Parts: sequence; structure tokens; C-alpha cells
Amino acid sequence: MDQEILNSYSRLNDLNVSRETFLDFENYISLILEKNKKINIISQNTASKKAIIDRHIIDSAQIIDFVDFNSDTTTDLGSGGGMPGIIVAIILKNMKNDMNVHLYEKSYHKSHFLKEVSEKLNLNTKVFQKNIFEIKNLETGTIMSRAFKPMPVILDLVYENFSKYKNLICFMGKSGKKVFENSQKNWKMEYTEKKSLTNEDSFLINIKKIKKKN
Repeated sequence: MDQEILNSYSRLNDLNVSRETFLDFENYISLILEKNKKINIISQNTASKKAIIDRHIIDSAQIIDFVDFNSDTTTDLGSGGGMPGIIVAIILKNMKNDMNVHLYEKSYHKSHFLKEVSEKLNLNTKVFQKNIFEIKNLETGTIMSRAFKPMPVILDLVYENFSKYKNLICFMGKSGKKVFENSQKNWKMEYTEKKSLTNEDSFLINIKKIKKKN
């Protein structure tokens, strides 16, 4: 494999990510750039190969250690162009793990793109072109939320719409500390934190349990 490609993903060396995974990432990037000429899968500001690797792929892939591998499914809320859902599905495929990744995306064009990518890369996904806020009694293993809705909205959604889940992973940006502190005023949470690989001001939160405070 091209050394330049390996170097691009060097920040993932400590994670459970194989060389074959990087090839799938490269193919995924090509599909994004091609589709992005017609519709906005990602922002034009990050529509270069380097930006996609740094801002999207490495950022998404770093959650793999938080994913519950003992469950049948994992769920991506508002998947958009597939970050992190497609990224996790690629890693699972190359780990020979047959967990099904559920991708919720209400946009017709983006959900169609997710199906296209899944087919071309032979991923074990199920795409739901639905508004997840309208679906109740959902069951899954890990729930992922990246650039979807503010944390208070996510916590409400999980609390109200999921009857069973193992953990919830939230990506927190520059203002994340304050948002998280404010959320703790209304919610009791069992959680762990992890510093982001892509931005020194960002972090990930892996929440095992949430309970509304009275």
C-alpha cells in the first residue's frame, strides 16, 4: 500500500484499524467527492481529500473503542453523509464483525447515497429514510451522535425514543464543556471522557446511563 496513504491515517495506529480498512476509506472518499459535485454530502469547505481524512474520517473512526461489540446493532442518529455510521461499518467489516449499523437520515438524497456506498463497499448497514424523532421503542447497542443536534436534544431523544441501548457516544466541540456542564444540571449520567484525536479543544463522551433529575 502507498506509504502516503498509510501516513494519512497514522493517527489511527493505536486503534483496532487494519490496512484493508484504509483502502475502504479511500474508496469512500472518492464516492463522497464524486457525489459532492451534484449535492452537498459534506460542506464545500471540507470537500478535499485531506480535509475529509482529518475532519471526518479520523474524527469518526476514533469512537471504535467505545462501540459495544456484543450487540446485534449500533445506531447513527442523523447520519448525513455517513460520519460516523459508514466509518464504523467499514471498520466492523474489516474486523469480520457482522453487527448491523442502522443509519437514520431523513434526506432522500443523502439516504440514497448511504445505500449506494453500503452496496459498493459491501457494508452491513440498514438505511432508514425517516425522522428518528417520530420513532418510538427503538432498541440497539451503541448510539452515535456527531454533528446532529445539541446535546440536550440528543439526551431527550434517547430517553424518550429508545427503550433499550448499551451506551451513547457524543462528539463535543469547542463549546462542549459548557454544554455538557449545563446538561448535567438536568441529567444524571454515568460516563467517561476521551480527548479528541483531531482537535485539542474537542472531546468524546461515552454515556452508559442517563436519568432525568427531578
